[in-house]
Amino acid sequence: MKKTHEQKDPRFKIAHKEALIGIALAIFQFVWWYGFAYGLGSKPVKEYAYIWGFPAWFFYSCILGLILIIFLVIVIAKWFFTDVPFEDDEEEERS
Repeated sequence: MKKTHEQKDPRFKIAHKEALIGIALAIFQFVWWYGFAYGLGSKPVKEYAYIWGFPAWFFYSCILGLILIIFLVIVIAKWFFTDVPFEDDEEEERS
């Protein structure tokens, strides 16, 4: 039976988990942006509410969404991602 990369090297399991977290963050950011941009932005312009001079849909989808996603990326990178060495242990043992 042929071994896969994941069976040989545990770094692949970590990389796959972190890739899925990254994809989940991207999907969350898109849903956040889409929900506020088209949810609040679908009204007639005369009915818009404004925050700091920006339409509420723009403030929540673009400004607050950017701040939120930056915060989430920092938190996830600091507490959920693992520092993995790039060197292969087998190459070090051969040297």
